[in-house]
Amino acid sequence: MAKHGKLQTSLEYAAARIILSVVGALPFRQSIRLGRFFGLIAYLVASELRRTGEINLKLAFPQKTAEERRQLLKGCFESLGRALGVFSHFADPPESILSALEPSGIEHLDQVKASGRGAILFTAHLGAWELTSYGLSLLGHPISFLVRPIDNPKIEEIVDRYRTRTGNKTLDKFSAARSMVKTLRSGEFLGLLIDLNALEDEAIFVNFFGVPASTNFMTAKLALRSDVPIIPVFAPWDKTRQKFLLQVNEPVEFERSGDEEADVRELTTRLTQHFEDQIRRYPDQWLWIHKRWKTRPHGEPGIY
Repeated sequence: MAKHGKLQTSLEYAAARIILSVVGALPFRQSIRLGRFFGLIAYLVASELRRTGEINLKLAFPQKTAEERRQLLKGCFESLGRALGVFSHFADPPESILSALEPSGIEHLDQVKASGRGAILFTAHLGAWELTSYGLSLLGHPISFLVRPIDNPKIEEIVDRYRTRTGNKTLDKFSAARSMVKTLRSGEFLGLLIDLNALEDEAIFVNFFGVPASTNFMTAKLALRSDVPIIPVFAPWDKTRQKFLLQVNEPVEFERSGDEEADVRELTTRLTQHFEDQIRRYPDQWLWIHKRWKTRPHGEPGIY
């Protein structure tokens, strides 16, 4: 984790407070529109992020034209801006968030809770992904979820306060192994984001949009060893309804062959395919500016 000087920490904190205050002071839907506008500004000025997004989209959608990919990348920045608008209202009364949600599949969580078992809820950096935990907590299903602490501790304090005000718990990903197991054994829900580039010591290569991608296998291993359901949850923006669709899908089916290594690979591949399918449905709402294919198999040249 990078170290911050006191001045840099204070300046970043002040900027974050101002942005959240300005965006959050508006009515909810106006905040979403303002956030989208901020996203468009970021698209114009963030040349390095645009370059990463262009590379990623060319890998994922080689059949599309350059203009089609440009529109998807522009949409990615707009989506991030909308997510900022949503997050700025996490301190509001629940009604403002719930009015912009269209939940479905909540019965899958009700069934797991009635059985007394825990469950792994997995998602991707798609749409307003913070809503997958925050929205479910508002609907009576609080979650403990893994986070990477922000380098700036003052900003981390704000973000953590927003995330946990409705009963959710955050677990530091660098020291969470025991906490994750405890959460599941206690019959609670554990939330994991599994779509980003993973370091070699915790990853295997599985295809993502047809290109080998370094993918964290710990989610699959935890599910197999804990014998709990693993449930996909997403929160994409629906332009027609002008709402976020809080989608809780059916648990992912998996069987054990007796060969744990093979089972982990099979389940990791299946989970990856699941969120790839979701990204294909909403291709302008995923985090294309992340260097998803940064880690390469030994001997392969770097992509970025």
